[in-house]
Amino acid sequence: MSEAALRVLQSEMDEPALSELGAGEVSLFSASNPTTGSGNEDAAAALPFDDDAWVLAVADGMGGERAGGRASALAIESLEASLVEARREGWMLRTAILNGFERGHAAIRDLGLGAGTTLAAVEIAGGAVRPYHVGDSAILQIGQRGKLKLQTVSHSPVGFAVEAGFIDEGEAMQHEHRHLVSNVLGAPDMRIEVGSLRPLQARDTLLLASDGLYDNLLTDEIVALLRAGPLGAASARLADLARTRMRALGEAGPSKPDDLTFVAYRPSRSSRAGRKARA
Repeated sequence: MSEAALRVLQSEMDEPALSELGAGEVSLFSASNPTTGSGNEDAAAALPFDDDAWVLAVADGMGGERAGGRASALAIESLEASLVEARREGWMLRTAILNGFERGHAAIRDLGLGAGTTLAAVEIAGGAVRPYHVGDSAILQIGQRGKLKLQTVSHSPVGFAVEAGFIDEGEAMQHEHRHLVSNVLGAPDMRIEVGSLRPLQARDTLLLASDGLYDNLLTDEIVALLRAGPLGAASARLADLARTRMRALGEAGPSKPDDLTFVAYRPSRSSRAGRKARA
């Protein structure tokens, strides 16, 4: 592989880390709940597949610091191992990602700790993207002018209620069952939701994040922060506002302290030239 994998596993970061990824940039951030001092159960990565394909991923573990942190790390490590194997064996990228989800699920079950984790992933290949997810770590694709081109539906009772129109986003953020997740790696009936292949335009921004972000910022706020300006500065603003909200318990606006992890990616203006989307 021409580029090294970027990983943050149970990390404590003061600010997002910005790196080149192919013909674009990727920003990763991860830190624990700022109000408790407990360990971070989240993990994330930007993983190369070949010279023109990468996978972004975020996992939010559950089951206590030891179990949840191990589960999220296993999800990322299993995904990376599957990509390495697929490259060696000549498998398709889609097959490699699905195998990675299944491998992580089996490894978490084998722990015998009752642990689980969400896992959201995006393949980036040949000027196109495809989302995959289990749980409530959501994926957004934002156009340069602020158009929301993709927003995955959280696998949770509240997430499904929002999608069906029974409650709005503001009500969902305050719902007493907001924390319940109905589908995770490690659960007996885990299922993987796979989205369609869609174009990635120059200056689009991809975002994958744990619920530490989506429980503290409205979607419109996230879009406004990420769509304009350099990716590094936009990511820093996103992390700062989310963690400020977490510390503002009792004040107006959403505030739910939690671990916070996200991966943001933006291609360069010329990254799609001469490329065709992969099936």
